[in-house]
Amino acid sequence: MTDQQPPASTEGKPSALVRFDAFVAMLGDRRPAVFLDYDGTLTPIVERPDLALLDESVRAVIRRLVGLCPVAVVSGRDLEDVARHVGINDLIYAGSHGFDIRGPGLRTQIGEEYLGDLDAAEADLLRHLHGVEGALVERKRFAIAIHTRRVVPDRKASVGDTVRDVAAAFPNLRVTGGKEIHELRPNVPWDKGKAVLSLLDTLGLAGPETLPLYLGDDETDEDAFRALAACGEGRGVGIRVMDPPAPSAAGWSLKDPAEAGAFLDRLAVWLAEG
Repeated sequence: MTDQQPPASTEGKPSALVRFDAFVAMLGDRRPAVFLDYDGTLTPIVERPDLALLDESVRAVIRRLVGLCPVAVVSGRDLEDVARHVGINDLIYAGSHGFDIRGPGLRTQIGEEYLGDLDAAEADLLRHLHGVEGALVERKRFAIAIHTRRVVPDRKASVGDTVRDVAAAFPNLRVTGGKEIHELRPNVPWDKGKAVLSLLDTLGLAGPETLPLYLGDDETDEDAFRALAACGEGRGVGIRVMDPPAPSAAGWSLKDPAEAGAFLDRLAVWLAEG
């Protein structure tokens, strides 16, 4: 985790949907580059990751956007998993929080040397959490996610303790968190924010004619919001998808995945007309 100052709350920050005219006025004549989280942003949060299915109407909107501007999906899911769920070819996918990136003519993997540590940590977690009803250990190529949404409330804290105890034996890994989830990742300075900045450079989108937009709903998406904010005022836009308001480095807000879909639809219409 970072030592950043606590961000301001999303309370009082403008809705990118309700104030869409103001949003596109800020965009001006720049071309957007759209970066999208998946769970909680494009789909509602559900009890099991396999149940988070993308609505066909949202998939159609993303397909339209791909023809109008650069689009990437940046997810904590394994790359193959999120690519299968989104189901759109010729899209840029960044899985495992950006550790695994694929797109047309593009392939990047960060932290392959830590796969052995992840294998060993996964075995330990499966052994220690075997008797905890509802705990789900999900192995991704570059991370291990421990889901607690189905764990009874009085056992959730002990699951977190177990994750931290296991992680203590693997200094090459670090613990991160989110909504009802703990994760072990390679202990390297890489996250969604650095992945987004890297993609902007690689794709030639770091110039003043492009405005990066990042939509996300969770703690890990704050890395991307902070990275864009650090580029300077008006150089990148974070949109936090959440209700009720909570601390965020994003400058704009949306309530839920339904509003996110509606916002993307309006953006696609605006780009097509412009």
